[in-house]
Amino acid sequence: MNLAGLVFASVAAVTTFALDNGLMKTPPMGWLAWERFRCNIDCQNDPKNCISENLFIDMADRLFEDGWVELGYNFVNIDDCWSLKKRDQQGRLQPDPERFPGGIKHLSRYMHDRGLKLGIYADMGTYTCMGYPGTPLDKVEIDAQTFANWEVDMLKYDGCYSNATDQAMGYPLMSKALNATGRPIAYSCSWPAYQGGLPPKVNYTQLGEICNLWRNYGDIQDSWSSVLMIIDWVFENQDVLTPAAGPGRWNDPDMLIVGDFGLSMDQSRSQMALWAIMAAPLFMSNDLRTVSSEARSILQNKMVIRINQDELGIQGRRILKEKSNIEVFWRPLSNDYSALVFFSRRTDMPYHYQTSLSKLNYTAGFYKIHDVFTDETKVVNESTVLDVPVNPTGVVMFYVSAKLQIHHFSRGGKLLGAAFNPEENAAPRGFL
Repeated sequence: MNLAGLVFASVAAVTTFALDNGLMKTPPMGWLAWERFRCNIDCQNDPKNCISENLFIDMADRLFEDGWVELGYNFVNIDDCWSLKKRDQQGRLQPDPERFPGGIKHLSRYMHDRGLKLGIYADMGTYTCMGYPGTPLDKVEIDAQTFANWEVDMLKYDGCYSNATDQAMGYPLMSKALNATGRPIAYSCSWPAYQGGLPPKVNYTQLGEICNLWRNYGDIQDSWSSVLMIIDWVFENQDVLTPAAGPGRWNDPDMLIVGDFGLSMDQSRSQMALWAIMAAPLFMSNDLRTVSSEARSILQNKMVIRINQDELGIQGRRILKEKSNIEVFWRPLSNDYSALVFFSRRTDMPYHYQTSLSKLNYTAGFYKIHDVFTDETKVVNESTVLDVPVNPTGVVMFYVSAKLQIHHFSRGGKLLGAAFNPEENAAPRGFL
């Protein structure tokens, strides 16, 4: 199948109806507490890193002051361990007053004043995963209204201490309850992760109708092996997962751990690039107060972000697995652009992978290729041999233009040369 056929097949496969709340037309971006800060509630001995309003204010300040918001990182998301161990007299969840003295509404107002949004966490079981009060079926409506009253912008609804029957009722019920509040609240469902992530137990058509994003797989850990397991699972099941994604409904392979402790810089680029190919939510879980300049340059790479945020909203695919342990991934983008990632599973030395656009299903013609990490650009035709040096556990990522309009120059019937008009072949606004 040629490139046009692949694009048509990808678009045609996207038939799921999205949750009708108008939110998350592109994958959400921001910061999430869990992987880096877990359930650290020891504010007496570790005040800078405990789950408290101070931590979320610190991260909001960094997003606002260090150029993250302008790039699209606009969510600050609370995870587990924010509440007291009991509800108030009206049956409502309440934040721990020692760690959140201003309350959640104070925190959401702080975010909104800086162009940010606040996400919060709940669990449909009797308890949250860490033992705090859950939001079972009889508490769904009151909790949804409480979150709306607090002016929260997103809910992550987990599934610890629940069963399949309750999940089948609870996840749709929370979607309905959030919409009934009248406040636009994006909805992240953990439902498929608790049901193995695949049909027949998981109905992705239904998920697209009730959720904006969903966790398919287990929690990411701060290690390369964890990132690899997620990559393997997603792309081994891409025929099921790719059609489920689209504007307003996204597969969520979990947080970006770039800037933490477990990944090299090459591995960090690999996670960032492949999350962009997956049209995945980009929720960082790191310490923005101390993140290195190298990690920041990866997370703030404008081209990778623009690929991730492409308005067409089609999740990419793995198109080749080579015996050399090089894998090739492709994602169609708007305006007939596309993205390619060459990923090395090798652990020995840099490998020079040779290919051409024709071998990667591109049709005959000239294309402009931009390397998103080196910022180098060149024009090639479909048969040009591409020598792609990929570091062990690293990637090379190309942003590929639509086919260029070539103008031929001739005199007396004799071809003298060819050129392309940069204005006619300009990238979509905001890319280059």
